[in-house]
Amino acid sequence: MILDIVTYPDPRLKEVCVPVQDITEEIRQLAADMLETMYDAPGVGLAAPQVGRNIRMLVMDAGVQEDKKQPRVLINPQLTLEGEKIISKQEGCLSVPYNYRADVPRYERVHLRALDLDGNVIDEELSDFAAIIVQHECDHLDGLLFIDHIGRLRRSLYDNKVKKCLKRKHAE
Repeated sequence: MILDIVTYPDPRLKEVCVPVQDITEEIRQLAADMLETMYDAPGVGLAAPQVGRNIRMLVMDAGVQEDKKQPRVLINPQLTLEGEKIISKQEGCLSVPYNYRADVPRYERVHLRALDLDGNVIDEELSDFAAIIVQHECDHLDGLLFIDHIGRLRRSLYDNKVKKCLKRKHAE
């Protein structure tokens, strides 16, 4: 089922998510719905708060850009940031409206620890595009958006654009 994507400035996107306690059928169904929503949007990652759920779960697929689907579900992910900082060029987000994009500093590698849908521990290194995706989605779990990583002036200009658009929308 395609879920509604929560968009900025919805306050739910600023909340820190709580860990998943049990991997239930409801969690498995939510993961399936999140993957379907992500592919439909289309996107390469989607975190639970982006669909209104305040839990530490995300889905991602770093293979989409090369037409090699590699869907992943990560429950209670923890990252250790490694290597040099690089610039994620023109990063965007399904929850940031008006197709806004910006260059964002990210780490080139991360060490990931998480659970899969069967409760198995995932313990691996990610690099390049996969590392950028998981950093972006884990930010969502901590109440951050990629626009929180950009300069104050660019952020102010974007916020003003959003306010104008929302005023126009409410006037209609």
